[in-house]
Amino acid sequence: MSDNYDVIIIGGGPGGYVAAIRCAQLGLNTACIEKRINKQDEPALGGTCLNVGCIPSKALLDSSWKYHETESALADHGIKIKGADLDLETMLKRKDTIVKNLTGGIAQLFKANKVTWLQGTGQLKSGKQVEFQPLDGDTQTLQAEHVILAAGSVPVDIPVASVDQKVIVDSTGALDFDKVPKRLGVIGAGVIGLELGSVWGRLGSEVVVLEAVDDFLPAVDKQIAKDAQKQFTKQGLDIRLGARVTGSEVKKDQVVVSFTDKDGEQEETFDRLIVAVGRRPYTEGLLSQDAGVSLDERNYIYVDSQCRTDVPGVYAIGDLVRGPALAHKAIEEGVMVAEVIMGESTQVNYDAVPGVIYTHPEVAWVGKTEEEVKDSGDAYKTGAVPFAANGRAMAAGETGGMVKFVADEKTDRILGMHVVGPQASELIQQGVIAMEFGATVEDLQLMVFGHPSLSETVHEAALATDFKAIHVAQRRRKK
Repeated sequence: MSDNYDVIIIGGGPGGYVAAIRCAQLGLNTACIEKRINKQDEPALGGTCLNVGCIPSKALLDSSWKYHETESALADHGIKIKGADLDLETMLKRKDTIVKNLTGGIAQLFKANKVTWLQGTGQLKSGKQVEFQPLDGDTQTLQAEHVILAAGSVPVDIPVASVDQKVIVDSTGALDFDKVPKRLGVIGAGVIGLELGSVWGRLGSEVVVLEAVDDFLPAVDKQIAKDAQKQFTKQGLDIRLGARVTGSEVKKDQVVVSFTDKDGEQEETFDRLIVAVGRRPYTEGLLSQDAGVSLDERNYIYVDSQCRTDVPGVYAIGDLVRGPALAHKAIEEGVMVAEVIMGESTQVNYDAVPGVIYTHPEVAWVGKTEEEVKDSGDAYKTGAVPFAANGRAMAAGETGGMVKFVADEKTDRILGMHVVGPQASELIQQGVIAMEFGATVEDLQLMVFGHPSLSETVHEAALATDFKAIHVAQRRRKK
């Protein structure tokens, strides 16, 4: 093994492995350090996202939705099934197979691109030296021209609900329950809490979600969040806002959770409890005291708009730095840094990074909410159209939700797009593309959308922004 590299990446998650591949494609001698050992007790690339995050949770979300449809929704289509059985073991094995295939695929891409995979941990020291501790073997000191820090994040722990991965679990433990809990508690009504709560709710759990803040999805456009909360509640999720957990006690195979709400002190007993109150940057052991890299007050690594740290030649990306903890943000930052190293002109557009909650219906957004634009004092306009007015949505039995645009009143420029409804994660990309190219609402109004399609709701929402919608009733603009 070489001791000198053009680039060393610490972390093999979505940002790290993509950065490694792109650096290698650009002709740089590249090494990627990753310490993860998977469920099969084997080294694995892909980080949290592929191993215990994005991918396995989506596999369970899709499987659980198919089970729900079989149990409850197919009859509306004239398909009657009696006695559908849940084989949880097979469902979990399918999830694990998908994970193994994808992580194994990254290893093959490393080989194809001649990326050196160093299995173990790495610590940045002064002078762009990296102390590498192999999973097996003695510590080695490596030298690099450039170092990319991509160690990712870990779940936030809270003292009032200490995770034991048996009765009280984090997002990782929630992917592998050996049976469907009769009563499931979830602390946190954010993306992770809602997705995991949805999985087990569809499979038969009575789910109670405890959220400390009074607003549901406060970062999401209020009109969209209100609609989403209504639909999730209708599905059976018991979402309790303003419920601050004060303690928990495991008794045999159950947990008693204490919390306060508007009615005072409360208690609930659950078979399992998921703690999903957010994630924090994983910087433990990543930096030596003389590394020279600065952290902010929240322990994020300080970087500029192109992910440079205070140390020339050292970069940090993904969940270690400012901005939302999203795999796709980390991926694009990894590509950007690789190209910056090679002197190319490139920049991530942080104003057009989409967010998605993979519940059913999905919730997705890009750009500014109506509340953000209103608070800025700028003149704006909005248009929203429900999927109930869309023929394709009606044919599919997916009429819940809406598409909404927020645009500048003077320039007509699209400032934000927000969706709650079927395939929101796919539809939002139309807003991302529009904003990336600086499109106006009129640009979308003049486009031809295929009929019948869910995308027609995007067209109608753009038309509704100027009171031109055809398939929903609108008041006429006053002259």
